[in-house]
Amino acid sequence: MTKLLLSVHVLVAILAVGSITVAASMFPRYALQAVGIEGEGEGEAEGQGEAGGQGPDGRAAGIAALLHRVCRGYALAGLAVPVFGIATGAQLGVLTDAWLIASLALTTIAAALLALAILPGQQRLLALAESSSGSLSEDAPPRETARPTASRLTMLTGIFNVLWAAVVVLMIVRPGSTTGA
Repeated sequence: MTKLLLSVHVLVAILAVGSITVAASMFPRYALQAVGIEGEGEGEAEGQGEAGGQGPDGRAAGIAALLHRVCRGYALAGLAVPVFGIATGAQLGVLTDAWLIASLALTTIAAALLALAILPGQQRLLALAESSSGSLSEDAPPRETARPTASRLTMLTGIFNVLWAAVVVLMIVRPGSTTGA
């Protein structure tokens, strides 16, 4: 039973958390393009290109919206990661080990960061993209906030990714483990 729990735990972590880290990392670039602010280093100055920075077929806004849906959807699926992790830890009798408690704390911080900062930041940028494409929303923030919002979102996503990297290291190294790993 332990092997099954551990397998599900690892598979869900790879599929859910991996998908979130990739999608959240890509989101700011496409959101800025959708707002009409091209990404730096791409040879285009701010305001150049097609209307709303979306290209001829509105792809940037669609991609940004898709990446946000991926983050939101896999965040729900990612709830299974700590559930199966705790079940595996209970089977192994390691629920009170410091490495497991630390990884649960880091997981909680990462989940809170995703739910309270990253997903709302993505929604703000999507509102900006929608307002810059012509359908003005009264609750959309001003366009000048796009770059600072995207920069903050990039930083928060980086922190989220580092938190998960630390959890992975704790899961592999398991300080104090008697397995010799």
